[in-house]
Amino acid sequence: MTPLAALDFAAVVVFAISGALAASRAQLDIVGFAFIACLTAVGGGTLRDVLLNRDQVFWIAEPSYILIACLVAFLLFFTAHLFESRLKALEWADAVALSTAVAAGAGVAMQLGQPPVIVALMAVATGCFGGLMRDVVCNEVPLILKQGELYASAALAGGLALLTANYFDAPRIAEFSICAAVTFVLRAGSMLWGWSLPVYKSRPPKP
Repeated sequence: MTPLAALDFAAVVVFAISGALAASRAQLDIVGFAFIACLTAVGGGTLRDVLLNRDQVFWIAEPSYILIACLVAFLLFFTAHLFESRLKALEWADAVALSTAVAAGAGVAMQLGQPPVIVALMAVATGCFGGLMRDVVCNEVPLILKQGELYASAALAGGLALLTANYFDAPRIAEFSICAAVTFVLRAGSMLWGWSLPVYKSRPPKP
């Protein structure tokens, strides 16, 4: 398994967990669990592959990704109640999945010879859109849109970190590791200590 395939695999597994936890909060049946888990697991990677015009979307080239997501959904259908806080578990699973998916998205774009701006944008798209689809379908406020949260900004920072490491000719594994670490640290800091970006506040018109 190549490093990129391993990153896609890890992102699929952990995003599927977050999708299944979201399905449990919405009290869906087992088919709903599978649908939300699969949507979350492959949504960002599908958008990446379509936009980059890859020969095949990654889960069509290797359908086992869908089977893995369904297996995760099946297991969580019977065990989700064991989590003390399914929302917290969902958020942490999402943070781990975000960091791996960002590295995978940037890595695929770089492998295809895309310019730096596209590499950074594919990092954000791959990391964020699966969770966005999950939250919209489950009628939740998407994490990416919550006020001041470091989410898309964490993904962008991870993509830029990978580009910086690549500029200095770091080994490919080191590039992926740095990208994932920067993304996760920023996302975790937002969750634990309230790290955030300034938000717009309207001002009363001048008299």
